[in-house]
Amino acid sequence: MLGGFYAAMTVGISIAFGILDIVNIAHPAFIILGAYVAYLANTSFGVDPILASIIALPVFYWLGALLYQIYHLSFEKRGQDAQDSLRGLAFFFGILFITEVMLVLEFGVDYRYVQAAYIEQKWQIGVVDLPLRMLVPCVMSLVMLAVLELFLTRTFMGRAIMAVAQDQFALRLMAADPVRIKRVAFAISIATASLAGAFLIIIQPVEPSMGRDYIGLVFAICVLGGLGSLAGTLIAAVLLGVAESFTATFYGPSWAPAVSFGLLLLTLAFRPAGLMGR
Repeated sequence: MLGGFYAAMTVGISIAFGILDIVNIAHPAFIILGAYVAYLANTSFGVDPILASIIALPVFYWLGALLYQIYHLSFEKRGQDAQDSLRGLAFFFGILFITEVMLVLEFGVDYRYVQAAYIEQKWQIGVVDLPLRMLVPCVMSLVMLAVLELFLTRTFMGRAIMAVAQDQFALRLMAADPVRIKRVAFAISIATASLAGAFLIIIQPVEPSMGRDYIGLVFAICVLGGLGSLAGTLIAAVLLGVAESFTATFYGPSWAPAVSFGLLLLTLAFRPAGLMGR
């Protein structure tokens, strides 16, 4: 169940970094922003956090489209070199800290949580307890990944997104605008982050600086699964989720990150392209 949630957090990075080659280090900040949107809708109007995030998807989509347009005009349009890549990374670091500061100024540093009928409930199957606060986000994460996989493999726009990182000239010959395709793809990656934020605040209370704790994790899962592979992202997320859970249970939570990144290093040593990389 933890791995399913990790997959939801990472799918946006798999699109932005794995397909578009955009190192969006601010991705976890949009996850936290999505969590606070779900929190506001839940506390102000009593709306279910997941439903609130679905309603807010168009807003995050257009926010992602605007952010990519700024990135494109500032860095991609003039050509990519080492300095532009470094400036692009600094750009997303700035977005990360600006978002965090805005949330701190608005909500403070206290932990915030939501209310829903299923959060305190659990299903018991024999000796196994399935807390719904973990199961519901996991199931919704799998649904989101399935919808994205169908979109990327069965629609013209989805196939264009997969092709834009391979050969932009050939894509133009198919009457597609690479800039528009990348803008749509990046907007989708930010929209998925908002959904992951709703899942996060269901699982645990959140505070503005939590996003930094997930930066290494989401990039590790993305690389471990194989850049641009949604199936690989899910497999890697489940592997790391299981590894962290077992390690935290038997050896203490402080060892969990070490085991996760140890698995990443082993995978890169024997399969540098990742589990499902090409």
